Amino acid sequence: MTIPILIFMLIVAVTLGITYWAANRSTGRSDFYTAGGQISPLQNGLAITGDFVSAAAILGSVALFFSAGIDAAIFYVSPLVGLGLLLIFVVKPLRECGKYTVGDVLSVKLPGRSIRIYMAICTIVLSEFYMVAQLVGAGHLFSIVFSVSYEIAVAVVAILIMIYVAFGGMLATTWVQIVKATLLLLGVAILGGLAVIKSGGLGGLLSAAEQAYGGSLGSFGGSGLSLFAAASLSVAIVLGMMGMPHLLIRFLTVKNPAAARKSVVITAVLVALVLGTLLLIVGPATLAYVKGEAAFQTSAGGIQGGRNMILLHLSTALGGEVLFGVITAVTFSTILAVVAGLTIAMASSASYDIYATITGNTESTDERFELKIFRGAVILFVAVAAILSVALQDQNIAYLSAFAFGIAASTNFPILILALYWSRLTKRGALAGGSAGLLSALLLLVVGPTIWVQLLGNDAPLFPTDYSTLISTPIAFIFAYLFSVSGKSSAALANSETDN
Repeated sequence: MTIPILIFMLIVAVTLGITYWAANRSTGRSDFYTAGGQISPLQNGLAITGDFVSAAAILGSVALFFSAGIDAAIFYVSPLVGLGLLLIFVVKPLRECGKYTVGDVLSVKLPGRSIRIYMAICTIVLSEFYMVAQLVGAGHLFSIVFSVSYEIAVAVVAILIMIYVAFGGMLATTWVQIVKATLLLLGVAILGGLAVIKSGGLGGLLSAAEQAYGGSLGSFGGSGLSLFAAASLSVAIVLGMMGMPHLLIRFLTVKNPAAARKSVVITAVLVALVLGTLLLIVGPATLAYVKGEAAFQTSAGGIQGGRNMILLHLSTALGGEVLFGVITAVTFSTILAVVAGLTIAMASSASYDIYATITGNTESTDERFELKIFRGAVILFVAVAAILSVALQDQNIAYLSAFAFGIAASTNFPILILALYWSRLTKRGALAGGSAGLLSALLLLVVGPTIWVQLLGNDAPLFPTDYSTLISTPIAFIFAYLFSVSGKSSAALANSETDN
């Protein structure tokens, strides 16, 4: 394991060097929250790719393809649809209204402290869910390479993230994401190319994969999800793309709306290349070269390190220890980049949307003390996510990530879209709709199979699936509509509001 360790240490050294460089250039609020708005469209497109193509895409979805075949396509196709809708409906108005956080956008349409604080709470809740999924992948990766316990591995990763964000802010996070995206593109291309070459062509690869799978890869139903659950999961990813704060704030790091739109186009092309290769080549390759291989199995017949590590076993099968080290390092850098972006979103919401809003005007608050709040929030949120990741370490990463997208689709997305395109939305309606969406999504998640049965030990779930977006998102829209049309106008509320 010498080579993987050396590559790991090189990646960590590079990212720490970036953080040191960025720390000397990040002084004020603007630098820490949005890198001063000076990121180019190409840089931002790479950074968004690094931010979006997470451990769920790299590890979880490949593991799902290994066990469920074409059902995993939900995790590959839905994000591209979400990016398209993001480009059409959200990016331009978001960049025109936002300054540092998503709460800025709503505060322009619906002035008031309560709206900004509500958005901050939603950002923190759903980002914590998504961060947990990433830390589960990071913990398993680190523990395998360095032969340490999962708990120690998570602690080390958490400390690294705290250093990146607390000292380097958005500038360091952006460049970590750019480096990661570049490595990701190269790593996926190498894996895909070696798999096709070893199989004598794509046709040979697919034939070997179907033989190992024991059936047609084009047959749906391998995941065991009902039609409702599959549709709800797909909608969660599509709509959640337009509500995930760590993605949305990336459009505030460029100079203008035109640059933001170019960023999305670049992102869509890069993400399509990565996800397409994973779905059409790398996924089948795991079946052809990992399934049934004794070297990758435990004595009980399971996968060494768990199903989330299947991609790493494929790299060993195709390129030995060297490729294993490269792909492991690429995947690890992927997780670092995504978690850093999530931490920025949560910490800036805590320091700017909550602290600065409660204590006074967000434009006149002491920036130095606000940044101390930012750093404290970084430590708190990463520590909480690390603790939760220990409890959920055996869960599929793709499924865990989908929980966060479902919450985003039921909270941020409905209110953001209504604020941008429906003039009759009121503060009262926004708060009612967002709260109803958040509470219904969380309640149905708690009584679903993962938490109610697997974590709490009950015999059967009260709600049959972990994916409730088809219920919770309409609830958010309905409550927002009803409470808006039955209350005062947005303008009247804005004029009469003083401290709420």
